[in-house]
Amino acid sequence: MGKGGRDQLAKALKSHTQSIHETFQMLDQSISSSLEKIDWSEVTKVGNDISKQATVAGMLWSGEAPNLRELEENMGVYCNMLQGFLLLCHGSMVGAGPTLGASIRASAKQVIDSSLSLLREGVSSYGSRSANSKLSIPQLAGFVWEACEALKKTPTTNYTAIGRAITQVAVSVKDVLREMKDLKPCSIPSTSGPEDITPEGGPDMTSSPHDEEGSSEGDLGNDLSPDEMLIAQSVVVVVSDVLIVIKEIIRFVMGLLRQSNDPNSSSDCVDSLERLLEMCKEIGIQVDELGACVYPPQEVSLMKAAAKKISGGVNGLRAEIQNIEGPLDGFFHACEDLESSLRKLDSELSCLGKDLVPEMQGLAMQDHERNT
Repeated sequence: MGKGGRDQLAKALKSHTQSIHETFQMLDQSISSSLEKIDWSEVTKVGNDISKQATVAGMLWSGEAPNLRELEENMGVYCNMLQGFLLLCHGSMVGAGPTLGASIRASAKQVIDSSLSLLREGVSSYGSRSANSKLSIPQLAGFVWEACEALKKTPTTNYTAIGRAITQVAVSVKDVLREMKDLKPCSIPSTSGPEDITPEGGPDMTSSPHDEEGSSEGDLGNDLSPDEMLIAQSVVVVVSDVLIVIKEIIRFVMGLLRQSNDPNSSSDCVDSLERLLEMCKEIGIQVDELGACVYPPQEVSLMKAAAKKISGGVNGLRAEIQNIEGPLDGFFHACEDLESSLRKLDSELSCLGKDLVPEMQGLAMQDHERNT
């Protein structure tokens, strides 16, 4: 009876799962803006019901002698609830841009995946006396609770979703900045002098002899030459200015959110914000590239290319924001500071590249003389 009952449950679950996956695909499709939007509170309300249903399912499946009919009925109720949940999620996507839509889809997927995992484990454990199943089922039910609770943190407007996505870019840039500030020169003068003075506007990235003694011999930053250290300092200024620009954009987006009564009403504005997000992401990628190139041997051509792309991205941000009405204080000033630091970095990289040409020619001559 155990195997026959398990096969019957598996067949029923397979049918439910296929139907749920077909419904889930609706979240990948655009929805007419003329339809009535479902408030996200309705979705979270059903999420609470799903959480309770997961508790009931967990108790049934992990019972001493679960009844086959009760299990099949519970599975049907649970899966029908998931279907209704997905339909509400789809209705909540009216007016949603790509970023908000992706956030809703990701939240819904967590609920669906965790729920189906719970049911699959229950089916596979039916008729089994394994103690592991009795332990895993409550744990899987807990994952459903967490997924349903996370629905309350899902962004409900385009502005909030885009603002959070840009914030993630800022976090990534901040990580690069922190790594850059940890760089150290290969040697530290024993006495103070003009060499200890950092370029105007550049952060002090030197360390005391005691700091050097405490650092590991394998630190990549300890291999930086004085010229490379100068470049690294300029990169830190650039990355710092990038972070300020991105923070100004976040402030700009949040300002639009406060000003708007219906954040989803203007599709043109949402499209502009989506483009802002994509440009911020691209700038973030170039910051990663720039940060990676700082480590020796420094790739001058790659650094110049990354800096050029960052500059182009800033111009794009400036042009896009000019098309949107909103609070602009601080943004354009931050862009000017970034462009200034990019010009300074480009100048230093150009000088470094010129110095490398005769040096490489000299090395080539030495190799030629040794071979003759």
